Amino acid sequence: MTNVTGMRALFWCSTILVVYVYVGYPLLLRLWARLRPRPFRLQTSNFRLQPRVSIVIAARNEGARLAARMDNLLSLDYPAGKRQIVVVSDGSTDDTLEVLARYAGCVDVVAIPTGGKAVALNAGVARATGDVLVFTDARQMFEANALRELVAPLANPSIGAVTGELLLDAESPGLAAQSTIAEGVGLYWKYEKQIRRSESAIDSTLGATGAIYAMRRSLFRPLPPDTLLDDVLAPMRVVLAGYRVVFNERARAFDRAAVDADAEARRKVRTIAGNYQILALEPRLLLPIRNRVWLQYVSHKIGRLVVPYAMLAMFVASIALAAAHPFYLAVLAGYVALMLLAACGAVIEYRSQIADGRLEAPRPVAPPVGRIA
Repeated sequence: MTNVTGMRALFWCSTILVVYVYVGYPLLLRLWARLRPRPFRLQTSNFRLQPRVSIVIAARNEGARLAARMDNLLSLDYPAGKRQIVVVSDGSTDDTLEVLARYAGCVDVVAIPTGGKAVALNAGVARATGDVLVFTDARQMFEANALRELVAPLANPSIGAVTGELLLDAESPGLAAQSTIAEGVGLYWKYEKQIRRSESAIDSTLGATGAIYAMRRSLFRPLPPDTLLDDVLAPMRVVLAGYRVVFNERARAFDRAAVDADAEARRKVRTIAGNYQILALEPRLLLPIRNRVWLQYVSHKIGRLVVPYAMLAMFVASIALAAAHPFYLAVLAGYVALMLLAACGAVIEYRSQIADGRLEAPRPVAPPVGRIA
């Protein structure tokens, strides 16, 4: 009896945790934002308020993309005299430097030995001369007014950093996603951005979009060389310094969603590892007296790290309780059905990759020919 009671407690505690992280917390945020919002004013029309901006890009073997990216940045609706572009070649072995040489006089190029993105960003910031740092990648494209929209909230002295909106092709109406993975990523990204809107409305987002975010130069601290998530660590340091990090959806960048499960899996593993790393680098985030967005951080970031363990606990508890009540048997059946559907999806994705030529089909191994001893 005691064992059954314990398993019921484990099941329901785990269920409540999962539901709170993915449903309860977003609903709480929306209610909070409606009752106690902290709006910020956008002043994009006044060019006298436009600070000098340094756009920093870390690039490794991005020669194929850089020409289009430089053309995009140079065409932005922002005073040319107040815009600096810094591209750091992180040990590139392709034609990255040759491509950048075409933009001599328009782009500051820094070449360093391979050291990783964090090292490259630190080198780029060291070369930057602007009062505002804008971080982005070689892959995405900015909308024409993205810079103006990105720096506009910084007219408010309480705001230290701004993250823009990344639009994926899978989100755009009329664009067919290239795979079910891309469709899933697009839906999840919409969900995640709604959470960021609500967090921004009450105080601060818990990170930024690596493709498009800006911060005051005075608030940047050099990143540890092995940093995995610069777009979370740097903004959270801004929050710990007493400033807000806000989301401005009018500052837009465009990118393509992952088209296969492998790419999306690598991204998720990196994100999970990076969030654990940030706890080691900034343990102050776990202290309510130091982190004013502690409730949001625990609900959003820590909660996501705990959910896989809670799901496993639910599965184990439902197995133990399946014979005790039909409800738990139904939950177990549903859990198994979801796992089978996921497996079927993986098989379909695998076959799709082979059909599209993204993956080579395994060749049958011929049995060895020879005399049997």
